[in-house]
Amino acid sequence: MEPMFSPPLHRQRHQFVIDFVKRNKPLKVLDLGCGECSLLKLLKFHHGIDLLVGLDLDGAKVKKKMHALAPLSTDYLQPSYDQLRLELYQGSVTQKDARFRGFDLVTSIELIEHLTLADVERFSEVVFGHMTPLAVIVSTPNSEYNPHLPGLEGFRHSDHKFEWTRAEFKSWALKACVEFGYEVEFTGVGRAPPGLQECVGFCSQIGVFHRLGGRGGGNVSLNDGAEEVFFPYTLLYSINYPSLRDNNILRRVLVSEVLCWTEELKSRWMEETTKRNEGGGSGGGGEEEGLSNHVRSAEKLTACEMEMRNPVSEDQEEEDERVFWTNGQRRLESRTSYRTVSVPLDMLWSCCPKVRALSGSVGNLRRLLMDEPEVKLNPDGDAVLVNHQEQDLEEEEEDRKDLEDSGFAETRQSSDSPEQKEVWEENVPPGGCSFK
Repeated sequence: MEPMFSPPLHRQRHQFVIDFVKRNKPLKVLDLGCGECSLLKLLKFHHGIDLLVGLDLDGAKVKKKMHALAPLSTDYLQPSYDQLRLELYQGSVTQKDARFRGFDLVTSIELIEHLTLADVERFSEVVFGHMTPLAVIVSTPNSEYNPHLPGLEGFRHSDHKFEWTRAEFKSWALKACVEFGYEVEFTGVGRAPPGLQECVGFCSQIGVFHRLGGRGGGNVSLNDGAEEVFFPYTLLYSINYPSLRDNNILRRVLVSEVLCWTEELKSRWMEETTKRNEGGGSGGGGEEEGLSNHVRSAEKLTACEMEMRNPVSEDQEEEDERVFWTNGQRRLESRTSYRTVSVPLDMLWSCCPKVRALSGSVGNLRRLLMDEPEVKLNPDGDAVLVNHQEQDLEEEEEDRKDLEDSGFAETRQSSDSPEQKEVWEENVPPGGCSFK
C-alpha cells in the first residue's frame, strides 16, 4: 500500500499532526499508541512544546526505541530557552490515569481499529471524558478505499478488529462530541485516484476534535474524584532537555561565551598593537583604521583599548621578574601570568550578541560571573582579566619534561645536600646576594 502514495501514507499522517502543531502551538502533547516513537521523534524538534508524552500497551517495543529520543549533543552545546520534558509510559487507553489530564493535544494515529468495539467505547470515555484535552486527532483506515489497494484481502493488518466506512467513523465521532462536549472536522490523507475522491474518500480518514468552551467547557466524567488516586500506567522513560531557563546551564553557556570572546578581543587588540609597533607607533589614523576592522563595531572600543594599553603595573612586572629569577621551580607558572589584559564587561557585553542576550544587562553579567572560578575579574569587578602571554598546556608539559630531562630535579636535590650547602655558604658574600 505504501508505494502507492508519495510521500508514504504514514509520513502523510505524521505531517498532518506536525502541521496542526505548527498552527496551534500546543504546550502539552500526548501520543496514544506511540509504538516505536516515530511521531514523537518528529515532534520533539518543534519549539514550544513543554511536555511530550507517549503511551503504548507494548512496553517492549517502546523500550527498544525510547533512547533515540534522548537529547543530542547539540542540545547540550547550544541549549535554547525552550523547555521540554519527554515521558514514555506503558498502559492501556481503556484505563484512566489522573496524570494524563489537561493536555492541549492528544493524538491517536491508526490506533482504535486495534481495539474491540467495547474497548472503543471505553477509549471515548477515557480520552474525551477523563483526559479532557483541548484537541484530539484520530486517524483510522477508511474501508471504502480498500478495493483500490492492489492485492488486499480482508483488513489491512492482521491485528485490526474492524475497519470503518466514512459513515461509521462519522457516527462514532459525532456521538463522542455530544456526550463529552466537542465538535469535529473530518478530513484525511492519501487521496484517491482522479475522479474517485468524492465517492471513495481518503485512504486514512481523520477526525479533528476541539473541546467546546476551551479548557473550562465540556462535561466532566462521573466519579472523577474517586479516580484521581489511580495511576495504572508505568513510567518507562523520562528526560528533561537542557534549557537556558536552568540557571546552572545558563551560567555554563555564559561562561563559555565570555571566555571565548575575551580571548577573541584580546587577540584583536594584540594584533592591532603589533601593527602599530611595526609602523613606528604613528601613521595618521592607522590605529583608528586597524581597530575598525573588528572591534570598533562596539562604540566603546576606545575606552577598552585605553584600559588594555597598559595591562600590568611596573610593580607587578618587577615582582614577576623577581619570582622568575629567584625561584626556578616557579618559572613556568610565572611565565604564563607575566601580564594580563583587561577586557571591560561593558565592551564585552556590547561586542557579543549572545552574551548580551544571556545576561540582559552589564549588571547581571557582573553578578553571574562574580563567583565563577573560570573567570577572573579585576578588583572593581568591571573587567575580565586574561593572560597577555599565553602558553599552550601541551607546551607547558613539554617544558616540564625538558626541565626533568635536563637534570634540573637531580641538580636541585644535590644542591640541598649538606656538602653542597657548605659550598654555597662559603661562596655567598656578607649580606647575601640579590639579582638586579
